[in-house]
Amino acid sequence: MDPRSARLAPLAIALLLSGCIGSPDNSRVSQAASSRPSVSHAPLATPSEATRACFVELGQAGVRFTPLPDQDFGGGCHANGAVRLTDIGTPTTNVGAVTCSLGSHFAAWVRYAVKPAARQVFGQDIARVETFGTYSCRNIYGGQSGRLSQHAFANAVDVSAFVLADGRRITILDGWRGEERDQRFLRLIRTSACRRFGTVLSPDYNAAHANHFHLDMAQQSFCR
Repeated sequence: MDPRSARLAPLAIALLLSGCIGSPDNSRVSQAASSRPSVSHAPLATPSEATRACFVELGQAGVRFTPLPDQDFGGGCHANGAVRLTDIGTPTTNVGAVTCSLGSHFAAWVRYAVKPAARQVFGQDIARVETFGTYSCRNIYGGQSGRLSQHAFANAVDVSAFVLADGRRITILDGWRGEERDQRFLRLIRTSACRRFGTVLSPDYNAAHANHFHLDMAQQSFCR
């Protein structure tokens, strides 16, 4: 066993015993444009106390996940204290690396807000949550300049649509100003998201968010 594997073993065993680690899925971290420096992995280190507590919280909530090593993608972009969610109780698309805190809040939002709202409004469950992804090494709005997006830190997810048990697909783009029930459902879950995430941006914010909810854990409280 090489030195790095030896350092990994105790942490992996502890996490397995806690029931936190799920089996890998096909999700992957989106890589930055070729102009960005290549990814490098920080030396394996013991997770912070907050991250360890988050692992425990996810495990207790029945969420299956895989802890990821800290990654530096260059240009200020990184994914530290991140996990890959493998099972949150509802199939979810395009979810790559997310900070543990974001993963915990996202899983709780789907379980305790999205699914109950679907039952309340449509009388049926949610079969799938669709997203545009999580990590992306880019500036806000994808601009050539400006500050980095929370996506650049694996600290944001863009939710685009929901599929009901009967197969009907409700998109943010068409549903926000669509049928009355779709509007009511989407506004219910946005209101709940505003109580769980640091920043929530919806079609009411600007045209760039006409087709998705942007949810992140930035240290602020902004909901629009």
